[in-house]
Parts: sequence; C-alpha cells; structure tokens
Amino acid sequence: MCPFTINHEEDSGQLPAFTLAIGVTDPVAIYSNAELQGLFLDSLQRKNEIAVSDFQDGLYDRLTVGNNIKFFAKWFGCKWSFAELLVKFQLHHCVDKKLKKCTAQEIRRIHFLRSYLMQANLNVFVEPIHGMDIGTMNVFMEMLVWLSAAGKYAVILVSNMEHAVLLGSKVHQFKDNGLQEVEIEESDEDDMLPDNTEAAVSIETSATLNGPAVSGLYKIPAKTGDKVILFDPTEIDYIESQDGKAQLVLNDEHFAIDASLAQIEKKLELYGFYRCHRSYIVNLQKVREIITWSKNTYSLRLQNRAESTIPLSRTKVQEIQNIFNLQ
Repeated sequence: MCPFTINHEEDSGQLPAFTLAIGVTDPVAIYSNAELQGLFLDSLQRKNEIAVSDFQDGLYDRLTVGNNIKFFAKWFGCKWSFAELLVKFQLHHCVDKKLKKCTAQEIRRIHFLRSYLMQANLNVFVEPIHGMDIGTMNVFMEMLVWLSAAGKYAVILVSNMEHAVLLGSKVHQFKDNGLQEVEIEESDEDDMLPDNTEAAVSIETSATLNGPAVSGLYKIPAKTGDKVILFDPTEIDYIESQDGKAQLVLNDEHFAIDASLAQIEKKLELYGFYRCHRSYIVNLQKVREIITWSKNTYSLRLQNRAESTIPLSRTKVQEIQNIFNLQ
C-alpha cells in the first residue's frame, strides 16, 4: 500500500515547508515544542481525510460509558460487538458509570475507542499517553496495531522524546527549518568511539595540591544558563541524546552536557549505568519496572518523582534481565 503523503508549503514564515510520507505499517511520531505542534495541527485541520484527536471533547458527560460506546458504534457503523469493544479498550469494569464520574484514564480510553471507530484514513493523535498509566498506554499501542492492520495511517504528536521513541516506528523532529528524521536504530556500532577516546566531562586527579587527595573523584559538569553545575552520578536518573548531544535528566529536569553518549558510557558503567537504548543510558539503581508492550516493545520505568519511562531496546532485554537476575 502506498504511503500517505502530507505536503506543506511555507505560509507567512510560520511553519517551514515539509513533505511527510507515512507508511501504513509505520506509525510516525513527531517530536516538537508546543508552538510548532500547534502550527502543524492548524495545517492538518485544513486537509481532508485527516482525523485529529486531541482528547478535549466529543464525548457525552451525561451518558454512561456504555451508552457513549453504543452511540459511537451506531454513528460510525461499527462492525465489532459491544462486548468486544469493552474488552479491547479495558472499559468493561466501568460500563455503567457516567462519564462525569470516570477517571482520567477511563476517559482517555473512551477517546481512543471513538478514534478507532471512526476508521479515518489518517489519524493524528496529540499527546495520547501524556500523564497516562501503563494500562492506558498499552491500550493505545495496541490500537496502533489494529489501525495498521485495517490499512489506516497514524501520526503521533508529542513533546516528549521518550514517548516519540516508544510510539513511533519512525520518529521525526520539528525544527525551525522543517522536519528531520531521528535515527532510532537498535544497533550502537556506528555510535562507538575508539578505545583511546576520552570524554572531557570528568574531574579526576591523583595529585594533592595543598589539600586532600581526590583520586577517583568523578563529577559530570552540566550547563544551565551561564552556570556550570557539577553532578554526582548517583543523582542522575538517565542520560538521553538529542542531535548528537547528551542531556542529564533528574526528575524531568534536563541539563545539557558537552559530550556524546559514547564518550561518557564507559565511565558511567563504573557507577551502575547501562546503555539500554541507542539514545539512552539509565541509572540501574533507579529502575523500578521492566514493561513489555505490544509489538515486542519494551520500556524501563524509573523510581523517581516523575516516574519516567524510557525505551529499552529489544536487543538489550535479555542482558538487562541477566543483570537483575530475573531468569
């Protein structure tokens, strides 16, 4: 089946021109800031055969969950049974509950169901799993598989790179000069540096200069504004790479460092860090859960204030299970 192509010509200098080809088996995730995301949505909503789901409206608060589903099923000419839909979207436990009494997770799954019943040729989802629990995230990922099987196309707009990598078979990043594809291959071979390459991100010395010896001391300097902050490795939740530059992440706060992942990977191994994905190094002491999604997709959930979820490469699953003695 031919890709669905979106062409956009630059308008008033606001949104750069781009061409986006979407394969039916390759949901595309687009990572961008809120401003560019909004401009992109405005552009899409002028086109036909595109259903945009931002999960803001379209449901009937005074009706029960079951009656909402029955209404949408009739409206869109649903071919699935009522019971099947309840199970598919994990709504069987709240079928008689009115929407105004439903949780945010239940409401979001009803929105997913409505989008699925529409069977639009191209589906655009805006921040679909932001703030959602694992069950709701898994329902969305399953729905992407069902849409693909039905020959439908999907674009996911997110402002979180972790979500982009998790949801998209292909990931693009919106920048001021247009769309750029982000490499998310499993292999790390082309990202490795020679053995004699050193990362200039540590403070290590065995000398004693009018003070105590600091042999083995290791701090990672990160920039914030005009200041440089020195982080102890144990403080860091994970490190991610964007545009070839690494960023330290602590409780959802990002700090830029002047190094690539490959440059600091070997040094951080000594402090319990692990390269769990091409674009991520995780502090193993922070890992709380290994999550298995659909399509043999995996993530690590961290034990931090933000309860961060980061990708785990398929090729790394066995290795990390061995690290935690899970066999």
